Parts: sequence; C-alpha cells; structure tokens
Amino acid sequence: TNGVFHSEAVTGAQRHCEMSSPGASFVQIKFDDILFYENCGGGSFGSVYRARWISQDKEVAVKKLLKIENEAEILSVLSHRNIIQFFGAIVEAPNYGIVTEYASGGSLYDYLSSDESEKMDMGQIMTWAAEIARGMHYLHSEAPVKVIHRDLKSRNVVLAADKVLKICDFGASKFLTHTTHMSLVGTFPWMAPEVIQSLPVSETCDTFSYGVVLWEMLTREIPFKGLEGLQVAWLVVEKNERLTIPSGCPKCFAELMRTCWVTEPKERPMFKQILSTLESMSNDSQLPQQCNSFLHNKAEWRCEIEATLERLKKLERDLSTKEQELKERERRLKMWERKLIEQSNSPVSSSLSPLHFGPSSPSGQTPHIVEWPRQQLVPVCISWFSHSPQEKDRIPLHLL
Repeated sequence: TNGVFHSEAVTGAQRHCEMSSPGASFVQIKFDDILFYENCGGGSFGSVYRARWISQDKEVAVKKLLKIENEAEILSVLSHRNIIQFFGAIVEAPNYGIVTEYASGGSLYDYLSSDESEKMDMGQIMTWAAEIARGMHYLHSEAPVKVIHRDLKSRNVVLAADKVLKICDFGASKFLTHTTHMSLVGTFPWMAPEVIQSLPVSETCDTFSYGVVLWEMLTREIPFKGLEGLQVAWLVVEKNERLTIPSGCPKCFAELMRTCWVTEPKERPMFKQILSTLESMSNDSQLPQQCNSFLHNKAEWRCEIEATLERLKKLERDLSTKEQELKERERRLKMWERKLIEQSNSPVSSSLSPLHFGPSSPSGQTPHIVEWPRQQLVPVCISWFSHSPQEKDRIPLHLL
C-alpha cells in the first residue's frame, strides 16, 4: 500500500498509462504509477492529494473517489487556460481517482484568508475576476458540450505557480443540454435560490456563485460567517437576504454583484456580459484609486458586514423563538381540545351546550347565543381563536 489507497487493486508492477476502454474518453492511469504525498484538501465527494505521476515525472493532484462517475468524462473534453488540466483517471477498483495538474498556490479561499491577501490591489482583483469569468464562459458557451459547474466557490478555484486562476472540482457538474433539475449540491453561502430549492436550473446559477466569489475577493471575508448552512438557505430564499456590500465599495463592482444576485435567474448576466462589464471597468481611469482606497480601509467598512451578520443572527433567533411560541400554543390548544372532548363524552354534558360568541351584549339586550353540538366545538374553537386572538381570554387561564 502507498498509505492512501488500498493495495489490492494493484495488478502488476508495470507502470504506464493507456487509453480507456471503448465508450470512455479519458486516459486510464495505473494505480501503481502514482506516488502519493500529503493530503492537500477536500473537494466535492472526495479528498485531494499531492502526488507524482511516476512514468511522466510530473507533479499532480489526485482526487480520491468512491467510484468514477461523470467528473472524468466532463474533464476529458475541457481544455482552457482557466480550467484545471485533466491528465486521466485511476479506474482500478476500489482505488478510483481523478488525476489533474497540481496547483501549488492552493485554493483562492486559502489565499484570501492569508496575510498575503492584504497586498491585493484592483489590478489583481480585475485580473482574477476576468480569469474566472473566462473559464466560466468557456464552460457555458465554448466547450465541446455545455457544462454547468453548480459548485463555483473560492475553494474550487486554485492558483497555479504563476498565480493564474483555474476552476476545478467538477464533482457536482453536469453536461448542460437544456434547463435541468439538480440535486442539492454545492455550499449554501454560494448557492443560488433556485439551487437551494432544487428548482430547475440553468447556467446563471453559476452567475450567482460568481458574484459571491467576487464579493470574497473585494472584502476578504467569509460569506455569511457564523451562520449555519440551513440558516443561510432560509435567509436567502425566504427573506431574500444577500451579502452586505459595504457603502464604500466602488459602484461598478457593487452593481455587478447585485445583478449576479438577482432572484430571477433569467435576469442575471451571462458570463459574456460579465466579461464586457469588466472590460468597461478596466477603462475607467478613476476606478483604481477608488478600489484601492476601499481595499486599504477595511477597518472603516468591516463593521457594516458585522452589523448585518448580527442582524441576520437576531432574525434567525427571533424566528426560532416564534417557532417555540407557536409550538407551545399548539400544545395548549390540543390540551383544551382533549378537555372539551372529555366533557362532551361525559353523561352530564352530552346535551347541546350554549356558547357565547362575539363581544358582550349591551345592557338590556338579548345576548348573542348559539347552540352548537359539542362534537363540533373543538374545530370551531381552534379556528375562532386563531382568527380572534383576543378571545383566548375566554379559555381558562390554567389551560393557557
């Protein structure tokens, strides 16, 4: 064994690669042609290791998989400067894996969390924003088959040695020949509302995610930091909340992010439009000064993001409290219901009983009396009190 995979799958000492079986379109790489080093992170549905492809004397990344599904097939048809280069796949059960180029700079997420990211200026952000957009435009419009990534986020964008960004991890991706349904994959803070709801999706679900990655580069903050995934899902879908764009953010960047986050998928820009917008921004002579001033004054606007996070957390806590109150109210009404049923089944109370509905009658007038069978009393009470909360006072206090 090499310490990463089981050794049972090794069928011989010969180390070479070969074309895959008929019907498959990628190179098969022998398991024993790979020398594994350290784990360098986790991708969708598998862990990623730095390794050496021995016969080719090449440093590679290997993503360990439980089985080979569509990721190798998708990667095998892709070729673009801003898409991770695919070399082949290990298909010897149970040691399945995807072999790609190794990006020594790590993920964009890790870079943005490092001290080095404090040196970022507008030029760097514009370059990277364009590189990601070019890669996504290729997937949607220029690849041999349209591909929707479905899990675009800063962890799935890596830095090559020359700091060129490359989109990786296609474990959640699908060939896109038409608008399609998708399972709940991806990570909530980056996910479009229709993805969260498992509604039909199109290419623009990736546009929404791109807007979040752009926000990460501009703020160097974690999206919806401190909130659980399902809390984020509820806020994005039910409350139509979006990440806070600080007031000092240059207007062109702010507008681009807002258009990416529009709820209606058809109203979001395609990546061809995004590239055109970025080109126009690069010709704005005043933007570099505005952007660099924004980036270097984080202490002044970070409080805006933190204030929004506190508001969202309070909103979620208030919702939780309200849910508890509703559950308690339901419990009390059920107890009241049981008591009424017990009374209706007793010999003394089996006859019709007068109920007084509405406000008390003025002095000297006949009160509004309704005769109602006790068997129908329970649903009437529940619906009545739900529509007339003030009437709850008529229920004995010990039952409330």
